[in-house]
Amino acid sequence: MSVDFDVVVIGAGVIGLAIARAFAISGRSVLVLEKASRAGTETSSRNSEVIHAGIYYPQGTMKARLCVWGKELLYDYCADHGIANKRLGKLIVATTPAEEAKLQTIHTSAVANGVCDLEWLTPQDVAKLEPEVACTCALLSPSTGIIDANAYMLAVQGDAENHGATFSFNTHFVGATQQNGFVVAATGDDGTKADVICTMIVNCAGHGAHAAAAAINGISIPSLPPRFLARGYYCSVAGKSPFQHLVYPVPVSGALGIHATLDMSGCVRLGPDIEWVSELDYSMPFGLPERFAEAVEPYWPAVRDRSLATSYLRHPS
Repeated sequence: MSVDFDVVVIGAGVIGLAIARAFAISGRSVLVLEKASRAGTETSSRNSEVIHAGIYYPQGTMKARLCVWGKELLYDYCADHGIANKRLGKLIVATTPAEEAKLQTIHTSAVANGVCDLEWLTPQDVAKLEPEVACTCALLSPSTGIIDANAYMLAVQGDAENHGATFSFNTHFVGATQQNGFVVAATGDDGTKADVICTMIVNCAGHGAHAAAAAINGISIPSLPPRFLARGYYCSVAGKSPFQHLVYPVPVSGALGIHATLDMSGCVRLGPDIEWVSELDYSMPFGLPERFAEAVEPYWPAVRDRSLATSYLRHPS
Protein backbone atom coordinates (compact mmCIF):
# COMPACT_ATOMS: atom_id res chain seq x y z
CA MET A 1 0.00 0.00 0.00
CA SER A 2 1.62 3.23 -1.14
CA VAL A 3 1.68 6.22 1.19
CA ASP A 4 0.17 9.56 0.14
CA PHE A 5 1.74 11.54 2.99
CA ASP A 6 4.18 10.76 5.78
CA VAL A 7 2.14 12.76 8.28
CA VAL A 8 -1.47 13.88 8.56
CA VAL A 9 -2.01 16.68 11.07
CA ILE A 10 -5.57 17.16 12.31
CA GLY A 11 -6.19 20.85 12.99
CA ALA A 12 -4.52 24.06 11.85
CA GLY A 13 -4.45 25.96 15.10
CA VAL A 14 -1.14 27.33 16.29
CA ILE A 15 0.01 23.92 17.57
CA GLY A 16 -0.95 22.10 14.39
CA LEU A 17 0.77 24.76 12.31
CA ALA A 18 3.98 24.51 14.30
CA ILE A 19 4.04 20.71 14.10
CA ALA A 20 3.32 20.76 10.36
CA ARG A 21 6.14 23.27 9.88
CA ALA A 22 8.60 21.17 11.86
CA PHE A 23 7.79 17.98 9.95
CA ALA A 24 7.93 19.76 6.60
CA ILE A 25 11.30 21.32 7.39
CA SER A 26 12.59 17.87 8.34
CA GLY A 27 11.71 16.65 4.86
CA ARG A 28 8.49 14.77 5.65
CA SER A 29 5.47 15.07 3.38
CA VAL A 30 2.65 16.66 5.39
CA LEU A 31 -1.09 17.09 4.96
CA VAL A 32 -3.02 19.34 7.36
CA LEU A 33 -6.77 18.84 7.65
CA GLU A 34 -8.68 21.87 8.95
CA LYS A 35 -12.48 22.09 9.20
CA ALA A 36 -12.53 25.91 9.06
CA SER A 37 -11.83 28.05 6.02
CA ARG A 38 -8.47 29.22 7.36
CA ALA A 39 -5.96 28.55 10.11
CA GLY A 40 -6.40 29.39 13.77
CA THR A 41 -10.04 30.45 13.89
CA GLU A 42 -10.80 29.13 17.38
CA THR A 43 -8.65 29.17 20.53
CA SER A 44 -5.55 30.35 18.65
CA SER A 45 -7.24 33.65 17.78
CA ARG A 46 -9.25 34.10 20.98
CA ASN A 47 -6.67 34.85 23.63
CA SER A 48 -4.68 37.73 25.12
CA GLU A 49 -1.83 37.41 22.57
CA VAL A 50 0.71 37.56 25.40
CA ILE A 51 4.26 36.24 25.14
CA HIS A 52 4.69 34.81 28.64
CA ALA A 53 7.96 34.57 30.55
CA GLY A 54 7.51 31.23 32.37
CA ILE A 55 6.74 32.72 35.77
CA TYR A 56 3.86 30.64 37.09
CA TYR A 57 4.56 27.02 36.20
CA PRO A 58 5.78 24.44 38.76
CA GLN A 59 9.54 23.95 38.78
CA GLY A 60 10.86 21.26 36.47
CA THR A 61 7.70 20.90 34.42
CA MET A 62 7.76 20.85 30.65
CA LYS A 63 5.56 23.97 30.61
CA ALA A 64 8.15 25.86 32.63
CA ARG A 65 11.11 24.73 30.52
CA LEU A 66 9.42 25.33 27.18
CA CYS A 67 7.98 28.72 28.14
CA VAL A 68 11.35 30.10 29.29
CA TRP A 69 13.17 28.68 26.28
CA GLY A 70 10.40 29.35 23.76
CA LYS A 71 9.93 32.99 24.73
CA GLU A 72 13.29 34.00 23.28
CA LEU A 73 12.82 31.74 20.27
CA LEU A 74 9.49 33.43 19.62
CA TYR A 75 10.96 36.94 19.81
CA ASP A 76 13.72 35.82 17.43
CA TYR A 77 11.17 34.30 15.04
CA CYS A 78 9.18 37.53 15.04
CA ALA A 79 12.30 39.53 14.24
CA ASP A 80 13.27 37.18 11.40
CA HIS A 81 9.78 37.18 9.86
CA GLY A 82 8.69 40.77 10.43
CA ILE A 83 5.89 39.82 12.84
CA ALA A 84 4.59 42.70 14.95
CA ASN A 85 5.35 42.31 18.64
CA LYS A 86 6.10 44.53 21.63
CA ARG A 87 8.20 43.65 24.66
CA LEU A 88 6.05 45.80 26.94
CA GLY A 89 6.80 44.17 30.28
CA LYS A 90 4.27 43.00 32.83
CA LEU A 91 3.44 44.10 36.36
CA ILE A 92 2.06 41.50 38.77
CA VAL A 93 0.57 43.54 41.58
CA ALA A 94 -0.39 42.70 45.16
CA THR A 95 -3.00 44.71 47.02
CA THR A 96 -3.15 42.85 50.36
CA PRO A 97 -0.65 41.19 52.75
CA ALA A 98 -1.95 37.76 51.69
CA GLU A 99 -1.29 38.60 48.05
CA GLU A 100 2.20 39.85 48.95
CA ALA A 101 2.99 36.45 50.44
CA LYS A 102 1.67 34.70 47.35
CA LEU A 103 3.72 37.02 45.15
CA GLN A 104 6.85 36.04 47.07
CA THR A 105 6.09 32.38 46.36
CA ILE A 106 5.61 33.19 42.69
CA HIS A 107 8.96 34.96 42.61
CA THR A 108 10.73 32.00 44.19
CA SER A 109 9.16 29.59 41.70
CA ALA A 110 9.96 31.82 38.73
CA VAL A 111 13.63 32.11 39.68
CA ALA A 112 13.77 28.33 40.04
CA ASN A 113 12.40 28.10 36.50
CA GLY A 114 15.22 30.27 35.17
CA VAL A 115 13.30 33.53 34.98
CA CYS A 116 16.09 35.78 36.18
CA ASP A 117 14.97 39.24 35.08
CA LEU A 118 12.17 39.87 37.61
CA GLU A 119 12.33 43.08 39.64
CA TRP A 120 10.63 43.89 42.94
CA LEU A 121 8.89 47.26 42.89
CA THR A 122 7.55 49.43 45.70
CA PRO A 123 4.26 51.33 45.32
CA GLN A 124 6.35 54.42 44.57
CA ASP A 125 8.21 52.56 41.81
CA VAL A 126 4.93 51.39 40.32
CA ALA A 127 3.46 54.90 40.45
CA LYS A 128 6.30 56.15 38.26
CA LEU A 129 5.62 53.44 35.67
CA GLU A 130 1.83 53.25 35.90
CA PRO A 131 0.24 56.15 37.81
CA GLU A 132 -3.24 54.60 37.79
CA VAL A 133 -2.16 51.28 39.34
CA ALA A 134 -2.72 50.82 43.08
CA CYS A 135 -0.72 48.19 44.95
CA THR A 136 1.30 47.38 48.04
CA CYS A 137 4.14 45.87 45.99
CA ALA A 138 4.68 44.40 42.55
CA LEU A 139 6.89 42.22 40.40
CA LEU A 140 8.04 43.54 37.04
CA SER A 141 8.65 41.02 34.27
CA PRO A 142 10.43 43.10 31.61
CA SER A 143 10.56 40.30 29.01
CA THR A 144 6.81 39.64 28.87
CA GLY A 145 5.26 41.01 25.70
CA ILE A 146 2.49 40.82 23.12
CA ILE A 147 2.34 39.48 19.59
CA ASP A 148 0.11 39.74 16.54
CA ALA A 149 -1.19 36.18 16.73
CA ASN A 150 -2.75 36.20 13.28
CA ALA A 151 0.46 37.40 11.63
CA TYR A 152 2.41 34.76 13.53
CA MET A 153 0.12 31.96 12.36
CA LEU A 154 0.29 33.15 8.76
CA ALA A 155 4.09 33.13 8.95
CA VAL A 156 4.21 29.60 10.37
CA GLN A 157 1.75 28.40 7.74
CA GLY A 158 3.85 30.05 5.05
CA ASP A 159 7.00 28.33 6.32
CA ALA A 160 5.23 24.97 6.28
CA GLU A 161 3.91 25.50 2.76
CA ASN A 162 7.29 26.71 1.51
CA HIS A 163 8.73 23.38 2.67
CA GLY A 164 6.05 21.39 0.89
CA ALA A 165 3.23 21.00 3.43
CA THR A 166 -0.28 20.79 1.99
CA PHE A 167 -3.25 22.42 3.71
CA SER A 168 -6.79 21.25 3.10
CA PHE A 169 -9.27 23.75 4.56
CA ASN A 170 -13.03 23.22 4.89
CA THR A 171 -12.12 19.58 5.42
CA HIS A 172 -13.38 17.45 8.30
CA PHE A 173 -11.50 14.50 9.78
CA VAL A 174 -13.96 11.60 9.93
CA GLY A 175 -11.82 8.78 11.24
CA ALA A 176 -8.88 6.49 10.57
CA THR A 177 -8.10 2.78 10.47
CA GLN A 178 -4.70 1.14 10.88
CA GLN A 179 -3.46 -0.78 7.84
CA ASN A 180 0.35 -0.78 7.75
CA GLY A 181 0.00 2.85 8.64
CA PHE A 182 -3.29 4.70 8.62
CA VAL A 183 -6.12 5.19 6.17
CA VAL A 184 -7.61 8.57 7.01
CA ALA A 185 -11.17 9.38 5.96
CA ALA A 186 -12.10 13.04 5.41
CA THR A 187 -15.03 14.97 4.00
CA GLY A 188 -15.30 18.45 2.54
CA ASP A 189 -17.96 21.04 3.29
CA ASP A 190 -19.43 20.22 -0.11
CA GLY A 191 -19.88 16.56 0.83
CA THR A 192 -16.91 15.20 -1.11
CA LYS A 193 -15.16 12.26 0.51
CA ALA A 194 -11.54 11.19 0.33
CA ASP A 195 -9.25 8.60 1.85
CA VAL A 196 -5.61 9.42 2.51
CA ILE A 197 -2.90 6.92 3.40
CA CYS A 198 -0.22 8.03 5.83
CA THR A 199 2.33 6.60 8.25
CA MET A 200 1.60 8.96 11.15
CA ILE A 201 -1.33 10.99 12.51
CA VAL A 202 -0.85 13.98 14.82
CA ASN A 203 -4.01 15.02 16.63
CA CYS A 204 -4.06 18.82 17.08
CA ALA A 205 -7.82 19.20 16.98
CA GLY A 206 -8.08 21.39 20.08
CA HIS A 207 -11.55 21.19 21.59
CA GLY A 208 -12.25 18.35 19.16
CA ALA A 209 -9.17 16.32 20.08
CA HIS A 210 -11.06 13.76 22.16
CA ALA A 211 -13.60 13.11 19.41
CA ALA A 212 -10.81 12.87 16.83
CA ALA A 213 -8.89 10.37 18.97
CA ALA A 214 -12.01 8.29 19.53
CA ALA A 215 -12.51 8.11 15.74
CA ILE A 216 -9.14 6.40 15.20
CA ASN A 217 -9.59 2.64 15.09
CA GLY A 218 -7.56 0.93 17.79
CA ILE A 219 -7.53 3.81 20.24
CA SER A 220 -8.67 2.73 23.69
CA ILE A 221 -11.40 5.17 24.69
CA PRO A 222 -10.95 4.57 28.45
CA SER A 223 -7.26 5.42 28.10
CA LEU A 224 -7.98 8.97 26.89
CA PRO A 225 -7.31 11.66 29.49
CA PRO A 226 -10.33 13.44 31.00
CA ARG A 227 -11.73 16.36 29.04
CA PHE A 228 -11.87 19.62 30.98
CA LEU A 229 -13.39 22.71 29.39
CA ALA A 230 -13.01 26.25 30.67
CA ARG A 231 -14.15 29.45 29.05
CA GLY A 232 -13.23 33.04 29.73
CA TYR A 233 -14.66 36.37 28.70
CA TYR A 234 -13.12 39.73 27.88
CA CYS A 235 -14.25 43.30 28.26
CA SER A 236 -12.92 46.12 26.11
CA VAL A 237 -12.13 49.49 27.70
CA ALA A 238 -13.16 52.64 25.86
CA GLY A 239 -10.78 55.54 25.43
CA LYS A 240 -7.04 55.95 25.46
CA SER A 241 -5.04 53.37 27.39
CA PRO A 242 -3.74 54.56 30.77
CA PHE A 243 -1.15 51.75 30.75
CA GLN A 244 2.21 51.23 29.11
CA HIS A 245 2.65 47.74 30.60
CA LEU A 246 0.49 44.68 31.00
CA VAL A 247 -1.02 44.65 34.50
CA TYR A 248 -1.88 41.38 36.25
CA PRO A 249 -3.28 40.72 39.70
CA VAL A 250 -1.93 37.90 41.84
CA PRO A 251 -3.32 34.67 40.31
CA VAL A 252 -6.53 33.06 41.50
CA SER A 253 -7.24 29.34 41.67
CA GLY A 254 -7.00 27.85 38.18
CA ALA A 255 -6.35 31.13 36.37
CA LEU A 256 -4.23 34.29 36.26
CA GLY A 257 -7.04 36.59 37.39
CA ILE A 258 -8.74 39.30 35.35
CA HIS A 259 -5.82 41.27 33.98
CA ALA A 260 -5.34 44.33 31.80
CA THR A 261 -3.60 43.71 28.50
CA LEU A 262 -2.95 45.85 25.46
CA ASP A 263 -3.35 44.79 21.86
CA MET A 264 -1.02 45.82 19.06
CA SER A 265 -3.06 49.00 18.46
CA GLY A 266 -2.71 50.03 22.12
CA CYS A 267 -6.30 49.37 23.19
CA VAL A 268 -6.94 47.94 26.66
CA ARG A 269 -8.77 44.68 27.15
CA LEU A 270 -9.68 43.17 30.53
CA GLY A 271 -9.82 39.41 31.02
CA PRO A 272 -10.21 36.63 30.75
CA ASP A 273 -12.08 35.35 33.76
CA ILE A 274 -12.65 31.60 34.10
CA GLU A 275 -15.72 29.39 34.14
CA TRP A 276 -15.58 25.60 34.04
CA VAL A 277 -18.17 24.18 31.65
CA SER A 278 -19.20 20.75 30.41
CA GLU A 279 -19.90 21.68 26.78
CA LEU A 280 -18.75 24.29 24.30
CA ASP A 281 -20.81 27.44 24.74
CA TYR A 282 -19.91 30.78 23.14
CA SER A 283 -22.89 32.73 24.46
CA MET A 284 -22.19 36.04 26.19
CA PRO A 285 -23.74 36.52 29.64
CA PHE A 286 -25.17 39.77 30.96
CA GLY A 287 -23.49 41.87 33.62
CA LEU A 288 -19.87 41.26 32.64
CA PRO A 289 -18.75 44.91 32.63
CA GLU A 290 -19.83 45.45 36.24
CA ARG A 291 -18.33 42.15 37.37
CA PHE A 292 -15.06 42.92 35.62
CA ALA A 293 -14.92 46.46 37.01
CA GLU A 294 -15.41 45.10 40.52
CA ALA A 295 -12.63 42.54 40.02
CA VAL A 296 -10.00 44.99 38.76
CA GLU A 297 -10.93 47.95 40.96
CA PRO A 298 -8.51 46.95 43.77
CA TYR A 299 -5.52 47.47 41.45
CA TRP A 300 -7.11 49.98 39.04
CA PRO A 301 -9.51 52.24 40.97
CA ALA A 302 -10.02 54.53 37.96
CA VAL A 303 -11.72 51.71 36.05
CA ARG A 304 -14.97 53.16 37.42
CA ASP A 305 -14.36 56.22 35.26
CA ARG A 306 -14.23 54.12 32.11
CA SER A 307 -16.83 52.53 29.87
CA LEU A 308 -16.53 48.74 29.54
CA ALA A 309 -18.20 46.51 26.98
CA THR A 310 -18.26 42.75 26.57
CA SER A 311 -15.81 41.66 23.94
CA TYR A 312 -13.90 38.71 22.59
CA LEU A 313 -11.33 38.24 19.88
CA ARG A 314 -12.55 37.29 16.45
CA HIS A 315 -10.31 35.86 13.79
CA PRO A 316 -9.96 38.47 11.02
CA SER A 317 -12.37 37.83 8.18
